Amino acid sequence: MKHFILLLIFFLHIQWLSAQAQPERFVNHKVNKKETLYGLSRTYGVTVDQILEFNPLVKKIGLKKKMQLKIPVYPVVEEPKAVPLKEGLEKYLVQPKETKWRLAYRYGITIDELEKLNPQISDGLKVGQEIVVPKRLPSETQALEAAFNYYKVKPKEGFYRLEKKLGLTQADLVALNPTLTTSGLQAGMILKVPPQNTGELAVENDLLIERTQLEDSVFQAPKVSLTVFLPFKSDAIELDSVEQTQKKLSKRNLHTIALDFYMGMMIAIGRADSLGITTALTVFDSHNRKDSIRAKTERHDWSNTQAIVGPLIPSNFNMAAILPDLNRIPMVAPLSSKAVKMQANVYQSVTDLNKIRMKMLRYIDQQIDTTQNVVIIADTLNHALGDTLAHRYPFAHRVRPELGGFVVPDLIDSLLTDSLPNKVVFESQDLNLVANVTSLLNAQAAKEKEVQLLTSLRLPIYDNENISKKHLGAIRFTYLGRKHPKDNTALKQFKESYQKQWGDYPSKDALRAYDVTLDLILRLAYRQNIHLPSLGPTDYLEGRFHYLPSQNGQGFENVGHYLLQHDGYTVKEIKK
Repeated sequence: MKHFILLLIFFLHIQWLSAQAQPERFVNHKVNKKETLYGLSRTYGVTVDQILEFNPLVKKIGLKKKMQLKIPVYPVVEEPKAVPLKEGLEKYLVQPKETKWRLAYRYGITIDELEKLNPQISDGLKVGQEIVVPKRLPSETQALEAAFNYYKVKPKEGFYRLEKKLGLTQADLVALNPTLTTSGLQAGMILKVPPQNTGELAVENDLLIERTQLEDSVFQAPKVSLTVFLPFKSDAIELDSVEQTQKKLSKRNLHTIALDFYMGMMIAIGRADSLGITTALTVFDSHNRKDSIRAKTERHDWSNTQAIVGPLIPSNFNMAAILPDLNRIPMVAPLSSKAVKMQANVYQSVTDLNKIRMKMLRYIDQQIDTTQNVVIIADTLNHALGDTLAHRYPFAHRVRPELGGFVVPDLIDSLLTDSLPNKVVFESQDLNLVANVTSLLNAQAAKEKEVQLLTSLRLPIYDNENISKKHLGAIRFTYLGRKHPKDNTALKQFKESYQKQWGDYPSKDALRAYDVTLDLILRLAYRQNIHLPSLGPTDYLEGRFHYLPSQNGQGFENVGHYLLQHDGYTVKEIKK
């Protein structure tokens, strides 16, 4: 009986739909010169498809002059009357890039209150969606300011806990958010926070969020099996010649990189062990030869291997990733910034520099406008980029460096002003020019001019001893970076463990190995997968990992990065 009733309802519904689709009459229309189907559809208030449905000849030969058409006329269906809004509410159309927290802040309500007014947005907002918001005069809404971050208050969170988390007292928060004087702290309300008060939180589209800490997670699989290919090139070391061996290992080469990387991995495995995760590590000497990698691959049983780190050299990595025994095992390219060939099983852990540059250029776009004094300096190698920037900012001053890699001091002095903020966009790969420009800008900052130096791509030349960290701090050097060395307890513990175990200070390769390996182990122990879309970015000693599908749809790329700014002698992360 139940099924019969459902079938009857379905049949009646189909009949109703059919009735709604039938025209009540037709109008004859003689086609005139230059008339189009679109124009006729607008004239008669029907769709092009509805005209074609009753004029099949048009589909075959097209619309012709003097052709007689039957234009359907459909019954007018009265739209249901809109339910009047309660007093104090109004309708609002959701705009692109708007989020619930932004709307809650604008209208001075909590996110829960916004969702109670609009139950349909519980799963998220959609562009063009009509929602209900409190009725406010334009002067009563709160505008989001680009110079600030924003924080969503958690349940049972009081001023004391916020001070510990953000470093802001109750008086500070009230001064920034006057509504607190009347409403008090409420779960879900949005607070304005200065950019320097991020604490240990991450910044995503101006909103402060808790950083992902896999180390504090519950692990599904506390046993992990890894394999690593490292170019120790043991056959090239003369073990009976101590002098030759010491000479080889005193310089940075494949031997030392492999050793440092291995030692960093072992510290990461020790850290994972302290968290209750057992790691089985198989180490192969690749000898930096493809034939050696193939031979070792063919002789090994890969049935229990969950992931492979390396080979380090991109050409060897590309070859190994497609071997029949390996092409279904996740393989992590750990060290080289050179592009590897993306395959379904490939994870490129080094963020692409071109993508970093494009993200930084978008950030610079957001920071520069006509209210500032903008100067563009680009060397010969970056001439095309200089032209692009000059086109984007036609109000900017363009400076072309002199032959020999320097800028005339008087020119910089004349271009920078003390009445406006000075934004200098600098693109160079020349060490002498970088030293010259940063020194000149520091001299201008010393004259109490507000100077900020930005670049779309920070290169290793900024680490040179000839580039003053004090100067970079004075001119607030701002850039997007792959890594952010954090002078914190974790780094201190790593250095102590490394020195105790290996009797030396860790190199940058050892630091990188620790970050890549610990992130890999924790991901596999957490969900037995490296790609965890809902996880978000993960942070370690100096690296950030956020794996997303590559543009070609094959494999995954790490898009993790930091927006950094020099402040005095330190480098801090600022909002994205």
